[in-house]
Amino acid sequence: MEKKLQRVTLWLKKIYGNRPIPQYEVNARTVDILYELVECNEARDRDVSLLIEDMKQQATEYEAEANYLQGLLAESLDLSLSSLSSEGTSYLNVLVNSAMTLETKDTSLASFFCAINDMTSELYATESKNREMELELSNIRKKLTAALMLEKRLEEDLKKTEELLEVEKAKADSRSQNLKFLKDKSEDLKIRIRAAEEQLAATGLDQSLTHESLVSLSQKLAGLQEEIVPLKKKLESYLDLTPNPSLARVKIEEVKRELLCCSFLVSQPSSLRLNSQKALGPGWLLGNVHMKLFGKFIRSFPE
Repeated sequence: MEKKLQRVTLWLKKIYGNRPIPQYEVNARTVDILYELVECNEARDRDVSLLIEDMKQQATEYEAEANYLQGLLAESLDLSLSSLSSEGTSYLNVLVNSAMTLETKDTSLASFFCAINDMTSELYATESKNREMELELSNIRKKLTAALMLEKRLEEDLKKTEELLEVEKAKADSRSQNLKFLKDKSEDLKIRIRAAEEQLAATGLDQSLTHESLVSLSQKLAGLQEEIVPLKKKLESYLDLTPNPSLARVKIEEVKRELLCCSFLVSQPSSLRLNSQKALGPGWLLGNVHMKLFGKFIRSFPE
């Protein structure tokens, strides 16, 4: 650690020169970090020195080659930089700048052609890549436009759905309130009906006059009317036959008795009439029907 610290101290003195070295905490970790930094810095300095030496060597070589070419031109063509016109100097500068731009190793025509071919190939490759990127960009724009339109349509659908949900919620609340009101009203009516039935029962109302009894009688009446239909058809088949006076007189007597019974029932109060009807049963209703049919039968006799 002491050797590392001495090397770090010398490097810091070299870096800061006459300026004071900043204070730092001396421990194993900081010394190791500064030592690594010293090694990296010295390696970089060595690389820079090597690069400088290489550049100097190349400059020397280029200078020697330039002197050789200048002497060659002076000997063979009797040309020198001082003897060139301004236009020739301008052309020479353009040639040099072109060689530097194209990064050729020399100014020969073959080097220029090779460099131009390489740059042309790079240009074609770059243009092809640009076209691919433009096509990809166009596809991305189309997809983005479609996505934006889809997003807008989804937002509109979502807004409509929310509005519809609000309307349905309002309807549901209204229906719930109406249902609650109907339930309460139904319970109230049930209580009133029960109280009314109890009051009517207390007053001695005949149970045959209640709604349920009347509905039951109505259903029985409908059933009996359905049973009468085939009897009517059967009776109509007998109306075309020649009447028998003796049988007709017997039927007339039966009808008269039924008429007397009906007249008796009609003359009774309504409560007694219903009780009598229940006592007589369905036969009473059939008797009424028979009475009407035999009325037609009697009118068919000659005077």
